[in-house]
Amino acid sequence: MNGFTHFDENGNPRMVDVSVKEVTSRIAVAQGMIRMQPATLELIKTGGIFKGDVLSVATCAGIMAAKRTGEIIPMCHPLGIDGCELSFTVSETEPAIKVEARAKVCSKTGVEMEALMAVSIACLTIYDMCKAYDKAMLISDIMLVSKSGGKSGQWQREEVIGDY
Repeated sequence: MNGFTHFDENGNPRMVDVSVKEVTSRIAVAQGMIRMQPATLELIKTGGIFKGDVLSVATCAGIMAAKRTGEIIPMCHPLGIDGCELSFTVSETEPAIKVEARAKVCSKTGVEMEALMAVSIACLTIYDMCKAYDKAMLISDIMLVSKSGGKSGQWQREEVIGDY
């Protein structure tokens, strides 16, 4: 099947068997952006969103999402996440927030999907908490930045969202 491991020799979907793989320490970093109106960003920065502290809630949502990734992505192995951290960087050049997640696990399979899920859900949580003020917010540029561990070792994306 052209090297796709999530399909068997007959083309049927399957969960990859990782039982023969070694347990290694694995880390994945992902990031994404949410762009908004300047007034919305100002409300987030000053605590003016009536639903509460947007970035604290987005942090909790991202961590919860990372822990439940295996329940949502059909062929993703459920992992006991060892650690997950989120950070938010407010742009100085545009009304936007960069969201970054770092997920860690000692396992037989990688933690990339968990980091990507954490970023995605954190961005969606920001949108949910602020949609009464700004329905035109734009979530974009969700990507894996780096991963380490496992058979394929270290990988680093060459182009990422700029530092603010």
